[in-house]
Amino acid sequence: MTFMWPQFLWLLLAVPLLVVVYVWLLRRKKKLVLRYASLVIVKQAVGAGMSWRRHLPPALFLLAIAALLIAASRPLAVIALPANQSTIILAIDVSLSMAATDVKPNRMIAAQVAARAFLKELPKNVKVAIVTFAGSAQLVQPATLNREDLLAAIDKFQMQRGTAIGSGIVVSLAELFPDEGIDLGEMTYGQRRAGIGNDETRKTRKKEAIPVAPGSLESAAILLLTDGRRTTGVDTQEAAKMAADHGVRVYSVGLGTIDGQVMGFEGMSIYMRLDEVSLKEVARTTQAEYFYAGTAETLKTVYEKLSSRMVVEKKEVEISGLLALAAAVVAIASVALSLRWFHPLL
Repeated sequence: MTFMWPQFLWLLLAVPLLVVVYVWLLRRKKKLVLRYASLVIVKQAVGAGMSWRRHLPPALFLLAIAALLIAASRPLAVIALPANQSTIILAIDVSLSMAATDVKPNRMIAAQVAARAFLKELPKNVKVAIVTFAGSAQLVQPATLNREDLLAAIDKFQMQRGTAIGSGIVVSLAELFPDEGIDLGEMTYGQRRAGIGNDETRKTRKKEAIPVAPGSLESAAILLLTDGRRTTGVDTQEAAKMAADHGVRVYSVGLGTIDGQVMGFEGMSIYMRLDEVSLKEVARTTQAEYFYAGTAETLKTVYEKLSSRMVVEKKEVEISGLLALAAAVVAIASVALSLRWFHPLL
């Protein structure tokens, strides 16, 4: 727990002072009681069980004061709250290396199974879009609430050569921010080859977005799955910086071989090596997390964790109002018990 106004915590020193005053009053009262001729008469007048009752209301009132003093320091606590995310982009690697069988039955099928399970766990009010990337990246399913369309898109994945991880992130951002005119062709080849070199076209382009704090966007996130390293397309870290400037978290998942190996596929040799360093940097830059999935079961578990985290997220919120309410309830209970036990006629 942290405090916005920690200097107010010094007021808690008044609590032990009040305890000292209370003890002093009890001793003073005891001296007056000793003037009676017989203490037995006093005990009978007080009645059985009154020894602890006389201290409970003051103790509760003291607790209420302490809670109010803590509330005055404006405490902050990290609690779990329903997430506000409304759109999630699944960016999935469909390069030829996804045919490798080190993840049973193969990486592609394992990724498809995990993606279906992920969709099943998400609330129905969360939109999902699907982006695939290999030598290039494309949006295969725009953001939708229709789970059948999403499942159909997952079943139609087609593997290709190359791994354009950065391009996959850029296409995902283009789907999240359609009004910004994010152009993958321009970022990859420059203005002329993207067909936007004339002045008239430049005038119609949208203004650049104002950068925000990394990870500050709560309404969207990107879930990136790849089994290799970038071989073409937009630089991965440039794309990650772009996502960070938009406040979008990119949760990266690494699948397959870390050390690297050569795989034969349709008469071609494909060198496979997972670039964990780059994926970890993507997650760090965007204030997200990196996960490694070496097996199909691990991949499914990772997706389940991500599904729960995207539904419920931890936030630091001020709880001074809650403490003040609790202090009021305790103070009222203290007064009520005092009236009940010591002023029965009221």
